[in-house]
Amino acid sequence: MLEQGFLFGFLGLGVLITFRFFRFPDLTAEGSYPLGGAVAAALLVSGVHPVAATLSAALAGAGAGMVTALIHTKLKINNIVAGIVVMTALYSVNLRIMGRANIPLLREPTVFGEAVGWLNGFGLGWRENVYTTILVAFVLLVAAGALLVWFFSTDLGLAVRATGQNEPMILSLGVDTDRTKMVGLALSNAFIAVSGALVAQNHGFADIGMGIGILVTGAAAVLIGEAIFGDRGILTWVVAAVVGVVIYRLLVALALRVGLEPVDLRLVTAALLLMALAVPRFRPRLLR
Repeated sequence: MLEQGFLFGFLGLGVLITFRFFRFPDLTAEGSYPLGGAVAAALLVSGVHPVAATLSAALAGAGAGMVTALIHTKLKINNIVAGIVVMTALYSVNLRIMGRANIPLLREPTVFGEAVGWLNGFGLGWRENVYTTILVAFVLLVAAGALLVWFFSTDLGLAVRATGQNEPMILSLGVDTDRTKMVGLALSNAFIAVSGALVAQNHGFADIGMGIGILVTGAAAVLIGEAIFGDRGILTWVVAAVVGVVIYRLLVALALRVGLEPVDLRLVTAALLLMALAVPRFRPRLLR
């Protein structure tokens, strides 16, 4: 649960940016998530260092987000339609990058193995397993969360947040909202692509279909976190998104443990999403 939760935590942070800050249902995530896995896998099998491969995946995801933003802002295309266009195009792009539908990575070095090797330089004698993966993923996630909190405290970050909350107001102040949308979508899809790259390295393969339904998963995690923590500020939002992903993975694991089949996971996801949407509506009644 913790292993998968922390790896998907980057997905939660990426969806948080568009879903909560921008109120932009960005379907690009369905393509940028497997894009991150495809880029990382293709570079790893070519002998590129895992860290460089993961950073390249983040840049590729940022590029996908910027394309969506350009279509939306310059061509004045509806945000949902812009995301669908890029998501559809990325399916072919990902196939071109990988050269086939699936790339195995079982014999390739990973970020987690490299991190364990670096730690062993201090004489720890660790080996790569689920516990070290949890530790490395947690450290990376904390660093990413801190970076996100810092960014949204800067002038540019505040402008990005204001664009999503009240675009006419921020336009009246002379802010280039096209620019802030590009920054926000690029940052969001960079996080989502990193999640895809890390999951591919952890699972031992990158697959063309690994992004199907991923936006719903991220949205469910964000809403679950908000249902627990409420709406209290940027730091709370970031923590809530990560906790929401972990809880989501826990509930999925419990669903499998009680006997549900893997084919029922979409039904479980829909039920969790509905529950997360309904809880805030009933909370005032419960607190009376």
